[in-house]
Parts: sequence; structure tokens; C-alpha cells
Amino acid sequence: MNKELEHKFVTELQDNQNIVHKVCTLYTNDRDSHNDLFQEITIQLWKAYPKFRGDAKFSTWMYRVALNTAITLYRKQKRRIDTADYESVIFKIKADEYDETEELQLKLMYKAVKQLNDVDKALVFLYLEDKNYTEISETLGISEVNARVKMNRIKTKLRTILNP
Repeated sequence: MNKELEHKFVTELQDNQNIVHKVCTLYTNDRDSHNDLFQEITIQLWKAYPKFRGDAKFSTWMYRVALNTAITLYRKQKRRIDTADYESVIFKIKADEYDETEELQLKLMYKAVKQLNDVDKALVFLYLEDKNYTEISETLGISEVNARVKMNRIKTKLRTILNP
């Protein structure tokens, strides 16, 4: 990868790293797992970046890679992550400290969402990020109608979890 492309990637990643932090919060239960998943997603983004064509916004593409990485890792190794060698990556990106207190009001919602299956978690996450159903369907690779139907079912399920 040339220096210009590398610089563009690093800038985009730093500008959008909260997306990765939110995915990590959704799919992990402790700081070490969060940091490991953040690192693995960063590496997967780096590996996939040369193939990024710009057909979608960088953030939409980033959501897709981050969610697919998290889902794949957790399906393969339920709550245990083996990460790639970070030292082999030429650049270093400083991960800003993620202050969990900023989202205390969402703590109960996250707890309820964590009880959902992996695909439903991803759908709720994108919905809470104010993505429209077109963006959600593109990111998850499902039809827009399917995304709407699934979201309605998930809302019912979450109401049951939050108000037993």
C-alpha cells in the first residue's frame, strides 16, 4: 500500500474509531476483550482497505467489516479472541480511551441487546446509530423488507426483556 493510501486509511480510521469502540462494547464484556477486538477489527480493516472501492461511505464499509469481524470471531471461539500479530502492521493507531460513563443511560439497553443473537445485535446496533433501513440492509447483506420485519420482531423481544 502506498504512503498516500496509508495516510488516508489512518485518517479515516481515526475519524471513525468510535464505530469500532461501539461494536467492541456490544460484543465484549471486559476491557481486555474490548481492546483485543478493537485491535483485530483494525487489522481486518487494514487488510481489506485496498479492496475498498468507495461505492459506500467509509463509515458504512467500516460498520460491515467491524460487525463481520466481531460476529465471525465470536461464532468461532465463543468469547475467546486470538488476534493477529499487531507488530507486523507498519503504523500504530492510538486508541482514544473510551469513557463508558458517556453511555450509562444505554447500559440497560446494551445488557438487553447482548441477549440477542449476533445478527439481531448488529441490526439493533445500526438502528441505534440512526442508519436507515437501506443502509442497514446494505451493511448486513439482507433485503430492506427483511431488515424492517426483523427490527419489529426485535423491538417486541426487547420490550419483553426490559419489561418482564
